[in-house]
Amino acid sequence: MTTSDFIVNVTEATFEYDVLSYSQNVPVVVDFWAEWCRPCKTLEPILEHLAHEANGSFRLARINVDESPNLAIRYGVRTIPTVKAFSGGEVVGEFAGAQPEARVREFINKITPPSPLTLALEKAESILATQNWSAAEIHFRNILAQNPDNLRALLGLAISLLPQGKSFEALNILQSFPAGREYARAELLLPLAEAQTAYRDGLLPTENDLDIAYSNCVRLASKGNLPAALDGLLDIMRQDKNYRDGSARRLILSILELFNREDEQVRQYRSELASILF
Repeated sequence: MTTSDFIVNVTEATFEYDVLSYSQNVPVVVDFWAEWCRPCKTLEPILEHLAHEANGSFRLARINVDESPNLAIRYGVRTIPTVKAFSGGEVVGEFAGAQPEARVREFINKITPPSPLTLALEKAESILATQNWSAAEIHFRNILAQNPDNLRALLGLAISLLPQGKSFEALNILQSFPAGREYARAELLLPLAEAQTAYRDGLLPTENDLDIAYSNCVRLASKGNLPAALDGLLDIMRQDKNYRDGSARRLILSILELFNREDEQVRQYRSELASILF
Protein backbone atom coordinates (compact mmCIF):
# COMPACT_ATOMS: atom_id res chain seq x y z
CA MET A 1 0.00 0.00 0.00
CA THR A 2 0.97 3.63 -0.36
CA THR A 3 2.00 5.56 2.74
CA SER A 4 2.05 9.32 3.17
CA ASP A 5 1.31 11.94 5.81
CA PHE A 6 -2.35 10.92 5.73
CA ILE A 7 -1.99 7.16 5.11
CA VAL A 8 -0.07 5.23 7.78
CA ASN A 9 0.52 1.68 8.97
CA VAL A 10 -0.25 1.42 12.69
CA THR A 11 0.91 -1.10 15.29
CA GLU A 12 0.08 -1.64 18.94
CA ALA A 13 3.13 0.46 19.80
CA THR A 14 2.07 3.44 17.68
CA PHE A 15 -1.72 3.29 18.05
CA GLU A 16 -2.01 5.77 20.92
CA TYR A 17 -0.14 8.47 19.03
CA ASP A 18 -1.07 7.74 15.40
CA VAL A 19 -4.78 7.20 16.05
CA LEU A 20 -6.03 8.38 19.45
CA SER A 21 -3.87 11.50 19.79
CA TYR A 22 -4.03 12.36 16.12
CA SER A 23 -7.84 12.11 16.12
CA GLN A 24 -8.02 14.99 18.61
CA ASN A 25 -7.39 17.29 15.62
CA VAL A 26 -8.20 15.27 12.49
CA PRO A 27 -10.57 12.31 12.08
CA VAL A 28 -8.78 8.98 11.70
CA VAL A 29 -10.30 6.12 9.70
CA VAL A 30 -8.87 2.79 10.89
CA ASP A 31 -8.88 -0.16 8.49
CA PHE A 32 -8.50 -3.53 10.25
CA TRP A 33 -7.18 -6.00 7.67
CA ALA A 34 -4.94 -9.04 7.02
CA GLU A 35 -2.81 -10.28 4.16
CA TRP A 36 -4.98 -13.35 3.58
CA CYS A 37 -8.24 -11.38 3.45
CA ARG A 38 -9.46 -11.05 -0.12
CA PRO A 39 -12.27 -8.51 0.61
CA CYS A 40 -9.63 -6.40 2.36
CA LYS A 41 -7.76 -6.10 -0.92
CA THR A 42 -10.95 -4.88 -2.59
CA LEU A 43 -11.56 -2.21 0.04
CA GLU A 44 -7.95 -1.03 0.33
CA PRO A 45 -7.68 0.91 -2.98
CA ILE A 46 -11.04 2.59 -2.33
CA LEU A 47 -9.89 3.87 1.07
CA GLU A 48 -6.54 4.98 -0.33
CA HIS A 49 -8.20 6.78 -3.23
CA LEU A 50 -10.53 8.66 -0.89
CA ALA A 51 -7.68 9.51 1.48
CA HIS A 52 -5.61 11.00 -1.34
CA GLU A 53 -8.63 12.82 -2.69
CA ALA A 54 -9.39 14.29 0.76
CA ASN A 55 -5.80 15.57 0.88
CA GLY A 56 -5.48 15.50 4.65
CA SER A 57 -9.02 16.13 5.85
CA PHE A 58 -8.79 12.67 7.43
CA ARG A 59 -6.03 10.16 8.14
CA LEU A 60 -6.23 6.55 7.00
CA ALA A 61 -4.62 4.18 9.50
CA ARG A 62 -4.20 0.52 8.58
CA ILE A 63 -3.90 -2.17 11.25
CA ASN A 64 -2.86 -5.72 10.39
CA VAL A 65 -4.89 -7.82 12.83
CA ASP A 66 -2.38 -10.69 12.67
CA GLU A 67 0.42 -8.38 13.77
CA SER A 68 -1.68 -6.37 16.28
CA PRO A 69 -4.29 -8.81 17.62
CA ASN A 70 -4.75 -6.95 20.90
CA LEU A 71 -6.09 -3.90 19.06
CA ALA A 72 -8.60 -6.09 17.24
CA ILE A 73 -9.72 -7.57 20.57
CA ARG A 74 -9.80 -4.17 22.27
CA TYR A 75 -12.15 -2.74 19.65
CA GLY A 76 -14.32 -5.82 19.17
CA VAL A 77 -13.27 -6.63 15.62
CA ARG A 78 -15.03 -9.89 14.75
CA THR A 79 -14.64 -9.87 10.96
CA ILE A 80 -12.38 -8.18 8.46
CA PRO A 81 -12.27 -5.84 6.85
CA THR A 82 -13.69 -3.70 9.62
CA VAL A 83 -13.41 0.08 9.41
CA LYS A 84 -13.79 2.33 12.46
CA ALA A 85 -13.70 6.11 12.46
CA PHE A 86 -12.10 7.92 15.42
CA SER A 87 -12.61 11.52 16.45
CA GLY A 88 -11.53 13.00 19.77
CA GLY A 89 -10.06 9.62 20.72
CA GLU A 90 -13.43 7.85 20.44
CA VAL A 91 -15.05 5.61 17.86
CA VAL A 92 -17.70 7.68 16.06
CA GLY A 93 -18.63 5.35 13.20
CA GLU A 94 -17.89 1.96 11.74
CA PHE A 95 -18.78 -0.62 9.10
CA ALA A 96 -17.71 -4.18 8.31
CA GLY A 97 -17.07 -5.91 5.00
CA ALA A 98 -16.06 -4.63 1.59
CA GLN A 99 -18.37 -1.82 0.42
CA PRO A 100 -18.73 -0.01 -2.92
CA GLU A 101 -17.00 3.33 -3.24
CA ALA A 102 -20.25 5.31 -3.03
CA ARG A 103 -21.05 3.87 0.41
CA VAL A 104 -17.50 4.33 1.69
CA ARG A 105 -17.53 7.92 0.44
CA GLU A 106 -20.83 8.50 2.26
CA PHE A 107 -19.28 7.09 5.45
CA ILE A 108 -16.24 9.36 5.11
CA ASN A 109 -18.37 12.42 4.38
CA LYS A 110 -20.25 11.96 7.65
CA ILE A 111 -17.08 12.29 9.72
CA THR A 112 -15.07 14.81 7.71
CA PRO A 113 -15.78 18.29 6.39
CA PRO A 114 -15.40 18.22 2.59
CA SER A 115 -12.18 19.70 1.29
CA PRO A 116 -12.29 22.69 -1.08
CA LEU A 117 -11.16 20.34 -3.87
CA THR A 118 -13.97 17.88 -3.14
CA LEU A 119 -16.53 20.70 -3.10
CA ALA A 120 -15.20 22.03 -6.40
CA LEU A 121 -15.33 18.59 -8.01
CA GLU A 122 -18.85 17.96 -6.78
CA LYS A 123 -20.01 21.31 -8.12
CA ALA A 124 -18.38 20.72 -11.52
CA GLU A 125 -19.85 17.23 -11.74
CA SER A 126 -23.32 18.46 -10.79
CA ILE A 127 -23.12 20.98 -13.63
CA LEU A 128 -21.90 18.23 -15.95
CA ALA A 129 -24.92 16.11 -15.00
CA THR A 130 -27.21 18.90 -16.27
CA GLN A 131 -25.33 18.78 -19.61
CA ASN A 132 -24.30 22.42 -19.36
CA TRP A 133 -21.10 21.46 -21.14
CA SER A 134 -19.46 24.88 -21.46
CA ALA A 135 -20.01 25.81 -17.82
CA ALA A 136 -18.71 22.41 -16.69
CA GLU A 137 -15.63 22.87 -18.88
CA ILE A 138 -14.83 26.16 -17.15
CA HIS A 139 -15.13 24.58 -13.70
CA PHE A 140 -12.96 21.59 -14.57
CA ARG A 141 -10.30 23.85 -16.11
CA ASN A 142 -10.24 25.93 -12.93
CA ILE A 143 -9.77 22.79 -10.83
CA LEU A 144 -6.98 21.50 -13.08
CA ALA A 145 -5.21 24.85 -12.94
CA GLN A 146 -4.68 24.22 -9.22
CA ASN A 147 -4.63 20.40 -9.30
CA PRO A 148 -3.17 19.36 -12.67
CA ASP A 149 -2.88 15.69 -11.70
CA ASN A 150 -6.48 15.25 -10.57
CA LEU A 151 -7.82 12.49 -12.82
CA ARG A 152 -11.42 13.03 -11.79
CA ALA A 153 -11.24 16.60 -13.09
CA LEU A 154 -9.32 15.52 -16.19
CA LEU A 155 -12.01 13.00 -17.08
CA GLY A 156 -14.71 15.59 -16.43
CA LEU A 157 -12.97 18.02 -18.77
CA ALA A 158 -12.80 15.42 -21.55
CA ILE A 159 -16.50 14.63 -21.12
CA SER A 160 -17.42 18.31 -21.26
CA LEU A 161 -15.40 18.85 -24.45
CA LEU A 162 -16.89 16.11 -26.61
CA PRO A 163 -20.50 17.37 -26.87
CA GLN A 164 -19.04 20.75 -27.84
CA GLY A 165 -17.16 19.24 -30.76
CA LYS A 166 -13.77 19.97 -29.17
CA SER A 167 -12.54 16.55 -30.19
CA PHE A 168 -8.87 17.34 -30.77
CA GLU A 169 -8.21 18.33 -27.15
CA ALA A 170 -10.44 15.55 -25.84
CA LEU A 171 -8.61 12.99 -27.96
CA ASN A 172 -5.23 14.15 -26.66
CA ILE A 173 -6.47 13.82 -23.08
CA LEU A 174 -8.00 10.39 -23.57
CA GLN A 175 -5.16 8.86 -25.60
CA SER A 176 -2.65 9.66 -22.86
CA PHE A 177 -4.94 9.21 -19.87
CA PRO A 178 -2.94 8.03 -16.84
CA ALA A 179 -3.69 4.76 -15.08
CA GLY A 180 -6.18 5.21 -12.26
CA ARG A 181 -9.76 4.69 -11.23
CA GLU A 182 -11.07 6.82 -14.11
CA TYR A 183 -9.05 5.03 -16.80
CA ALA A 184 -11.83 2.59 -17.78
CA ARG A 185 -14.26 5.43 -18.51
CA ALA A 186 -11.58 7.27 -20.47
CA GLU A 187 -11.15 4.16 -22.64
CA LEU A 188 -14.89 4.01 -23.29
CA LEU A 189 -14.89 7.65 -24.41
CA LEU A 190 -12.12 7.15 -26.97
CA PRO A 191 -14.32 5.90 -29.86
CA LEU A 192 -16.36 9.11 -29.76
CA ALA A 193 -13.28 11.33 -29.70
CA GLU A 194 -11.74 9.35 -32.57
CA ALA A 195 -14.94 9.43 -34.63
CA GLN A 196 -15.39 13.17 -34.11
CA THR A 197 -11.80 13.84 -35.14
CA ALA A 198 -12.19 11.66 -38.24
CA TYR A 199 -15.44 13.47 -39.12
CA ARG A 200 -13.77 16.86 -38.72
CA ASP A 201 -10.91 15.75 -40.99
CA GLY A 202 -13.26 14.23 -43.59
CA LEU A 203 -11.97 10.71 -42.99
CA LEU A 204 -15.17 8.85 -42.18
CA PRO A 205 -16.31 6.41 -44.91
CA THR A 206 -19.12 7.51 -47.26
CA GLU A 207 -19.61 4.38 -49.35
CA ASN A 208 -23.29 3.74 -48.60
CA ASP A 209 -26.39 5.07 -46.84
CA LEU A 210 -25.38 3.59 -43.48
CA ASP A 211 -22.02 5.36 -43.69
CA ILE A 212 -23.80 8.66 -44.35
CA ALA A 213 -26.14 8.01 -41.42
CA TYR A 214 -23.18 7.17 -39.18
CA SER A 215 -21.42 10.41 -40.11
CA ASN A 216 -24.58 12.32 -39.28
CA CYS A 217 -24.75 10.67 -35.86
CA VAL A 218 -21.17 11.75 -35.16
CA ARG A 219 -22.08 15.28 -36.26
CA LEU A 220 -25.11 15.31 -33.95
CA ALA A 221 -23.02 14.14 -30.99
CA SER A 222 -20.50 16.89 -31.74
CA LYS A 223 -23.33 19.40 -31.48
CA GLY A 224 -24.50 18.01 -28.16
CA ASN A 225 -27.66 16.43 -29.59
CA LEU A 226 -27.01 13.14 -27.85
CA PRO A 227 -30.51 11.56 -28.01
CA ALA A 228 -30.71 12.11 -31.77
CA ALA A 229 -27.22 10.65 -32.22
CA LEU A 230 -28.11 7.59 -30.15
CA ASP A 231 -31.42 7.05 -31.93
CA GLY A 232 -29.63 7.21 -35.28
CA LEU A 233 -26.97 4.74 -34.20
CA LEU A 234 -29.59 2.31 -32.91
CA ASP A 235 -31.37 2.56 -36.27
CA ILE A 236 -28.09 1.72 -38.03
CA MET A 237 -27.69 -1.33 -35.82
CA ARG A 238 -31.24 -2.48 -36.54
CA GLN A 239 -30.21 -2.64 -40.18
CA ASP A 240 -26.71 -4.02 -39.55
CA LYS A 241 -25.89 -4.82 -35.93
CA ASN A 242 -22.24 -5.45 -36.84
CA TYR A 243 -21.89 -2.25 -38.86
CA ARG A 244 -18.21 -1.75 -39.66
CA ASP A 245 -16.96 -4.27 -37.10
CA GLY A 246 -19.06 -2.87 -34.27
CA SER A 247 -18.37 0.83 -34.81
CA ALA A 248 -21.98 1.85 -34.11
CA ARG A 249 -22.11 -0.24 -30.91
CA ARG A 250 -18.85 1.22 -29.62
CA LEU A 251 -20.03 4.74 -30.38
CA ILE A 252 -23.30 4.18 -28.51
CA LEU A 253 -21.41 3.00 -25.42
CA SER A 254 -19.08 5.97 -25.75
CA ILE A 255 -21.90 8.52 -25.96
CA LEU A 256 -23.65 6.97 -22.95
CA GLU A 257 -20.57 7.84 -20.89
CA LEU A 258 -21.46 11.51 -21.39
CA PHE A 259 -24.64 11.06 -19.36
CA ASN A 260 -25.00 10.96 -15.61
CA ARG A 261 -24.88 7.24 -14.90
CA GLU A 262 -28.07 7.54 -12.84
CA ASP A 263 -29.94 9.04 -15.81
CA GLU A 264 -32.95 6.92 -16.75
CA GLN A 265 -32.13 7.45 -20.43
CA VAL A 266 -28.93 5.44 -19.99
CA ARG A 267 -30.90 2.41 -18.79
CA GLN A 268 -33.37 2.76 -21.65
CA TYR A 269 -30.70 3.02 -24.35
CA ARG A 270 -28.74 0.09 -22.91
CA SER A 271 -31.93 -1.96 -22.93
CA GLU A 272 -32.59 -1.10 -26.59
CA LEU A 273 -29.00 -1.92 -27.48
CA ALA A 274 -29.24 -5.28 -25.73
CA SER A 275 -32.49 -6.12 -27.55
CA ILE A 276 -30.75 -5.55 -30.88
CA LEU A 277 -27.63 -7.51 -30.01
CA PHE A 278 -29.36 -10.44 -28.38
